Formats: sequence, structure tokens, C-alpha cells
Amino acid sequence: MTGTHSSTAGTPAALLRRTEVTHRFPEGFVWGAATAAYQIEGAARDDGRGPSIWDTFSRTPGKVYAGHTGDVACDHYHRYPQDVAMMADLGLAAYRFSIAWPRIKPDGSGPVNPRGLDFYDRLVDELRGRGIDPIITLYHWDLPQALEDRGGWTNRETAEHFADYAAAVYARLGDRVTTWTTLNEPWCSAYLGYGNGLHAPGRRDPAAAFAAVHHLLLGHGLAVRALRAAGAGTVGVTLNPVAAFPADPSSPADAAAVRLVDGLHNRIFLDPLLLGRYPTDVLDHVSRFTDLGYLRSGDEKIINAPIDVLGVNYYAPTYLAARPGAAGGGGAYPGTEGIEFLPPAGPLTDMGWMIEPAGMTAVLTRISRDYPAVPLFVTENGAAFEDKYDGGGSEAEAAGRVPDVDRIAYLDGHLRAAHEAISQGVDLRGYLVWSLLDNFEWAEGYRKRFGIIYVDYLTQRRVPKDSARWYREVIRRNGL
Repeated sequence: MTGTHSSTAGTPAALLRRTEVTHRFPEGFVWGAATAAYQIEGAARDDGRGPSIWDTFSRTPGKVYAGHTGDVACDHYHRYPQDVAMMADLGLAAYRFSIAWPRIKPDGSGPVNPRGLDFYDRLVDELRGRGIDPIITLYHWDLPQALEDRGGWTNRETAEHFADYAAAVYARLGDRVTTWTTLNEPWCSAYLGYGNGLHAPGRRDPAAAFAAVHHLLLGHGLAVRALRAAGAGTVGVTLNPVAAFPADPSSPADAAAVRLVDGLHNRIFLDPLLLGRYPTDVLDHVSRFTDLGYLRSGDEKIINAPIDVLGVNYYAPTYLAARPGAAGGGGAYPGTEGIEFLPPAGPLTDMGWMIEPAGMTAVLTRISRDYPAVPLFVTENGAAFEDKYDGGGSEAEAAGRVPDVDRIAYLDGHLRAAHEAISQGVDLRGYLVWSLLDNFEWAEGYRKRFGIIYVDYLTQRRVPKDSARWYREVIRRNGL
């Protein structure tokens, strides 16, 4: 595979002008957008919200770019009616957002904070009033700090508290929310949070990372049980499976490198979730770092609780080569010494990520082939670029527009890749662009912009980018 910057439709300018639909999506295909609580809500101390690990991490010198925090973010907590109105203007059928666990249970366990639930009650009603289906993610990385102080995801009790929290949220919102997602990208939570320290809580311990993997999955299974018992209809989980390819397709050593990385990133989650067992080769590898004492009899059955949809987040591929002496993937991929993670080639996003839509097709078709029992949903896909808006300057900006042809080309190419997967038989039900708004991009702070709507963080003014107008037309036509 090779990276490609624009789609087969031609130049980015042509994408804005095109009217003929050549790639139509199935009837009922769901179009939407996604965000996460800590990245957009702000109101970090309002209405009884407790501190999360990201509040702590972002205040730790050197952890987040320029000392940025999510204290204000996009102020969505106070401006959600305006944001929902913009969603409606785009024609979104669905909006995926996360619940801030510290708003609901400030210490992670104990009594429910009703004022925290009040906000989501208002948000869900606003969405429903605009004809937009709310898709809830219960955990998008903002663990209550009080639970981290007791071990966080390395502690089995955190999984049990997560199920209690899930039940509390459902009790308040379950009459109006039909689609529930337990976790977002547990690979990031475990490996970046506990393995290499790039994300909160900032720990660097391979044994802790593997314990976190298991307890996140256990928390998912326990939460699914709790949601089902309360009457939930559609329940799922969201992963960020890696599209890993050998640098040399004819090299057995490169193929073995891909197999190992695939095990640590993909199969360690997919197999227990959808097949009811951890892969033997992965457990053998993990046992180099820990005695697996946290894995108890019956856990895999709990993790394997049936789900109705699997969310897939895709951004970029990874190419691997067996190279003696290579450093490997560090804490994000413990035990991969001797594997080179090749630097991204070709045109890149502002995150330095390779642009390769075919990787999305590969991920979707692979999951559909190896785990065929569950429908798929692209729950995140998008790109950061250096978008410019100052309220004046060029004619386009003076008209209140933010040109972002690179993002349009990225999205167009990946939607075509999704369409190709459908043509190959993948049961793909919908697509959610990341992200609705520019926001707090974790360790990158506010310097990376993924939104299709520009946010001026000084004034909180929202300005739809050209990609928002383009996406509105894709939705209207149900195709490209």
C-alpha cells in the first residue's frame, strides 16, 4: 500500500464542486460526529464535578503542551444548545459523546451526584428535540482521580465501580438513549496511560499496562451485564485497531513482527471480547512481564458478554520491519525490541500521521472476516491540519469561512475506503467524523485541530469550516 493525499475524485477543489453521486451508501446508513467530555466540556469544577486523572496530568509540568488543561476547553457545558443547533444544521443523524465519570460519581464510587446527571439530561433532551440520536460512551479516559489513587485500572475494584457507574447513568438516561458504548480505545487507556506515560495517569510500567488491559475489559463485561439487566437495547465497545503491514511482504521476519504487534494491539482485545478467550501467543508474551495473577477463572466469560455493535476508530496505518537492535515500540508495545516502527511516509497530517485510506478498508475487512458475528460502526475518523481563521484577512475568512481542503480530501478518501469495505461485504452501519469541534487534543493541548467546526478558544466563537459544508452535502446525498 502507498499513502495518498487526495481521493480518486481529483483535486480538493473539485471535491467542493462535485454534485454527481458515484458512491452511494446503504439506505439507513448513519451519519454523525463524535466528541469526548474532557476535550470539549470545560466547567471542570462546576456542579460538584470531581477531579479526573486528566485534571491531574494536565497540571503536571511537562506532560501537556504549554501547560494547557481542559478547565474551559470549548465550554460545551454551557454552550451545548448552540453546538446542538450546529449539528442539526449539518444534518447529523447521530452524535457520539462521552459522560464524565467524575461528574456522576466525583470519587468514582459512592453516591451519585444528581447535578452531574442534570447536564446530560439537558443535552439528551436538546439532541432529541433536534432529531439527533445520542450515542453515549461511558468511558473516554477521564477516570476519577480518587480511583487512580487506589490503583486505577490496575485495581480490579475499578472494573466493579465502572459497572455501578454505568448503571447509574442508564437509570437516568436510558429512557431516551438507545445506543451505549462502554469504553473508548482501551489500548490508549492501558498502554499510553500505564505503559509509556504519554497519557494520564502517566505511569510507565509494562506489568501495570497489561493489568489495565484486563481490568478495562472486565469493566466492559460487567458494565454490559449491568446495562442489559437495566433494559439497554444496543450495547457496544469502541476499539482503535491498528492497520499493521510488513515493510517487506515477502519477509517472514517482518510478518512475525506484524503478528506480534497485532497481538498486543488488536487480538488482546478482539479475541476475549468476541471469541471469549485471550490468544495463547499473546498470553505467553505478556507472561514475560507479569504472572497473570489478575486473570481469574470466569473473567473471559464476563468479558465475552454479547454486544450489538463494534466501534472502529481509524486514523493511520503502521509499517513494521524486523531489525536487530531496533528499539521497538517502547511502553506502548512492551517486548517489541528488534522491531522497527517505520516513520510515516508520504503526505502527513498535522499530527505527523500517514494518510492512507486503504488502511481503513483493510481494518474493516479483516475484522469482518475474523470476527463476523458483530456489525461495525466507524466511530472516529478524521485529521488534524493547521486551520487558519482570525475573523478577517482573506476574503474567505472575512466571509466567515475556514478553508480546509486537506481535511476534505482526507475525509473523502476515507469515506471511499469505507464504501469499498461495504462493497466487499462488510456490515458497516455508520460513520462518525472526528471531531465535531476543535478541542483539547490530550497531550497536544490546543495546538492540533481536528474539528470540522473551528473554535476560537479566546472568544469561544464557532465557525464551520469548509469541511463542515462538504460533510453536510455528503449527508444530504448519502454518498460521494
